[in-house]
Amino acid sequence: MKRVFLIVLDSVGIGEMPDAADFGDEGSNTLLAASKSKYFSMPNMAELGLFNIDGNDWGPCTSDPRGAVARMTEVSAGKDTTIGHWEIAGVISKHPLPVYPQGFPKEILDKFSELTGRGVLCNKPYSGTKVIEDYGEEHIKSGDLIVYTSADSVFQIAAHEDIVPVEKLYEYCHKARVILTGDHGVGRVIARPFTGSKGNFVRTSNRHDFSLEPPRKTMLNYLQNAGLDVIAVGKINDIFASSGITEMVRTKNNEDGIDRTLEYMNKDFQGLCFTNLVDYDMLYGHRNDVDGYAKALTYFDKRLPELLSKLRKDDILMITADHGCDPSTPSTDHSREYTPLIIYGKPVKKLGSMGTRKSFSDIAATILTYLGIDGKVDGNFLDVL
Repeated sequence: MKRVFLIVLDSVGIGEMPDAADFGDEGSNTLLAASKSKYFSMPNMAELGLFNIDGNDWGPCTSDPRGAVARMTEVSAGKDTTIGHWEIAGVISKHPLPVYPQGFPKEILDKFSELTGRGVLCNKPYSGTKVIEDYGEEHIKSGDLIVYTSADSVFQIAAHEDIVPVEKLYEYCHKARVILTGDHGVGRVIARPFTGSKGNFVRTSNRHDFSLEPPRKTMLNYLQNAGLDVIAVGKINDIFASSGITEMVRTKNNEDGIDRTLEYMNKDFQGLCFTNLVDYDMLYGHRNDVDGYAKALTYFDKRLPELLSKLRKDDILMITADHGCDPSTPSTDHSREYTPLIIYGKPVKKLGSMGTRKSFSDIAATILTYLGIDGKVDGNFLDVL
């Protein structure tokens, strides 16, 4: 019974790509930035070969890596969560998803207000924690919804849970998703509920993403159509708009995501368990918190032996990322970076560096090949199995 456990360390980039300057990200290196914190320690990932990856020569390279490793190149025209995951799943996006550095056009907001019966506050690119600090009190007084965006293709709606119950906020997001199609088809509509009072507003764990469906079949669809299990842990189900998912569980944080993955490792299934650990990006990268980022990476590394110990003889563990989010740069947005890929398990026959790969989609091609499923995805098989 073959199983693949694919874990995305959300935003853990490993150095600027050649076109980083085109995205305003020249000099970004998320992992290197985090490593400069006194709280950074990843000896278990180092043993697998993390610092044997191209460009990571600043870390403790090992002469005897326990895994196969590679530096992955993003081909898609963007640096956001949605198209990063789509490319991991075998679909390269040739055109960028729309972004709104000046806010959303009046016709979009007018239609949104018509459907929700509520006004709109902000309508600018904004930090998620700063926006509730600046607009939270006005929202409570007026009932208007806080709508904001970022450098990514997102339409985010923040509302206090006492003013707009979470399920009602989700309903509003569904309405926005219907509006935001075609030329205005943003990658994600995101519910951002919060609680607290002025000066002490805090976002809750009830975030929910409403994504576009991928433009064509991903590896998830091919696996599902072949009768295999496709288990989504964390925000994976949201990212793929439930397409190709057979079972899902949402998570509160990285700890919960690791715990849920370990639970699935104890279960009998055949196919893929696809996990996203979002704290690196959401809590630390976007907030320029280098020490927090380092602590989160160190925590994963400490939990890694638990994951390795649960692998069965035909299991493969793959660890990668979807983009960067360097916490040490002035920007609070994602960064255009290479990402790591580590493959570990008894079926892995060739250890060490595979060099720099041409696309994240090599991951999808490799998973389908290993599980014996034909599927038309971008990317090439990684010949390490």
